[in-house]
Amino acid sequence: MMDAKPVFQVLLHLLFLLFCKWGSVFQREEGPQTARVSLEAAWWNQKYCLPLSEIKKRKRCNHIGNETLRLLLRKDCGLQQKATETNNKGLFRGASGLMGMGRSESVSLVSQTSALFGGVFSYCLPTTEATASGSLIMGGDASIYKNSTPISYTRMVPNPELSTFYFLNLTGISIGGVALQAQSFASGGILIDSGTVISRLAPSVYKAVKAEFLKQFSGYPPALGFSILDTCFNLSAYQEVSIPTKFHFEGNAVLNVDVTGVFYLVKTDASQICLALASLLYEDEISIIGNYQQKTQRVIYNTKDSKLGFAEESCSFI
Repeated sequence: MMDAKPVFQVLLHLLFLLFCKWGSVFQREEGPQTARVSLEAAWWNQKYCLPLSEIKKRKRCNHIGNETLRLLLRKDCGLQQKATETNNKGLFRGASGLMGMGRSESVSLVSQTSALFGGVFSYCLPTTEATASGSLIMGGDASIYKNSTPISYTRMVPNPELSTFYFLNLTGISIGGVALQAQSFASGGILIDSGTVISRLAPSVYKAVKAEFLKQFSGYPPALGFSILDTCFNLSAYQEVSIPTKFHFEGNAVLNVDVTGVFYLVKTDASQICLALASLLYEDEISIIGNYQQKTQRVIYNTKDSKLGFAEESCSFI
């Protein structure tokens, strides 16, 4: 069975392992005006601290600073402005920083390196096994990818109120080959985020997912819920359990979620293992696809052409 260590604990390792190293000493700043405006637009307050207890059950404190990022291509990206997180608390705590890959013109690495890489980047998040590795690739050279399935693309959906984030049109979800029906599939967009761990779905969507999951798992003994995860089982007597899960997007793009993204292992003996999805409180809240469901996928962001692609990949880049 899979290791339950949260994905984001190895996020920094996979981001920097292959493609970059930090050059000069990190320079913390009080926050220049341009960065402050950008941060406020991304829900950060003037003190750069944001309590997220109601949404993500965690609290984090953020800082603005400058750093020179040197790539193995021996190209100096110059003095990069970036945001760093500290004081992470909550269920999925443990990370001490995030690289800004959003659309902010002032703090995003993507926008600052657009002249070099054309506004294209991709990542492959590994499983949480101790020997697993992942990668971040800047630029759109698809020959570097190690995907095992063709890339399927969907368009990015503009959201003027949250312009620094990436939104997609989720058209459906299938569980074990069964296509689900829910009212929220036809309205609004869903945010895809590598910094969020567990995906949050609209109540109507989660209700349909949970009902079908319980139907197909009716023969397995139940277990107590864990934090925000309320659909759990005792699978300690089983060697292997799998249920094909797919997220469908506009343009026939598909995100295939493998078993490591479907289940969250609470106890190492598998006596408490939960469906790794959670419900939002209200239908009009923003749904999020978290990094737990993106594992073993090559996820390609093309900000120039406003499209995002998915392809299966083992992520064994080393």
